[in-house]
Amino acid sequence: MSLIQLHRPLYFSSVSEKEEKIRVFDSSGLAVSDELFGLPFTAEESELIILPVPWEATVSYRPGTAIGPAAVLEASYQVDLQDAYNPSGWQSGFYLLQEDNALVELGKSARRKAIKHLQKLEKGKESKRALQQVNAATATMVKTVEEQSSRWLEQGKVVAILGGDHSTPQGLIQALAKHHSSFGILQIDAHFDLRKAYEGFTHSHASIMHNILDVDEVKKLVQVGIRDYCDEEMAVVSSFRGRIHAFFDRELRRSMLHGENWWTICRRIVSTLPKKVYISFDIDGMDPSLCPNTGTPVPGGFQWEEVLMLLETVVDSGREIIGFDLVEVSRMAENEWDAIVGARMLFKLCNLTMASQGND
Repeated sequence: MSLIQLHRPLYFSSVSEKEEKIRVFDSSGLAVSDELFGLPFTAEESELIILPVPWEATVSYRPGTAIGPAAVLEASYQVDLQDAYNPSGWQSGFYLLQEDNALVELGKSARRKAIKHLQKLEKGKESKRALQQVNAATATMVKTVEEQSSRWLEQGKVVAILGGDHSTPQGLIQALAKHHSSFGILQIDAHFDLRKAYEGFTHSHASIMHNILDVDEVKKLVQVGIRDYCDEEMAVVSSFRGRIHAFFDRELRRSMLHGENWWTICRRIVSTLPKKVYISFDIDGMDPSLCPNTGTPVPGGFQWEEVLMLLETVVDSGREIIGFDLVEVSRMAENEWDAIVGARMLFKLCNLTMASQGND
């Protein structure tokens, strides 16, 4: 057991109880529990708690991310537990909470109202009442996620978000700001998400990072893989130069085509981050062949091993991952590929997070 573990509260009845579960658990066998990755631990026994937030109220192109958490959970049962970077990482315990039914119903209601608003926008009008209701609902979602995250953080847990669209992690980031005086965000994404109140929605998936800039404790926003953006967002990047560091997909690819190797680029990216890092991982930051059903797929993006090298470089540098989100994972009835990729990326993020905290 690491020193970090020794200084954390113990949530199971005795150390030997969890150790006995680890001893008898067949990590090479079939998933025999309904928990994430088929792991045998309770929430209290787990070091890392994952909040599912099946929310897509303000999705502007293709829906489907609201079923992301359930789809990833189902796909997780096929994930083998040996991890090349952190072989015993699963022993820390990764626990996916139950979906909040009240939040699910609120999200569905908000989505119906958002569609009404968007339909009027297409005709050059707007539904002010529907817009106000959606904004109120999304504000409730953010507050709920912040409160739920805070409860687990106060118990010494590491907390992550499984979305849902990219509006879902704002509450967790706000909660982390109450526990850490300074940290940076590494955002892997095809988009800046720096629009102000996109389509009138104050907590839009396209506005998450614009809202996060109001969190003073977030000292650096490093955005990697960006390849689809507007003039408004470029103006924000320019006005926050020094606090926002953008690595465009086009520039990264051209550097590689001119002979710079990816490992060198990864170290250059990571060097812009502070000691404490939150990872915001939008699945559309990857090549669309790995996430064809995500809400706003964009040509270009990272291959699997490229993004793993970047994340591993964060840990290798001695930086601490204080939390993360994985968002915009979708699933179509005829295609489970996004969830299969998402489940494995979630497992990698869990293992890397715990490795960064000395739990390898």
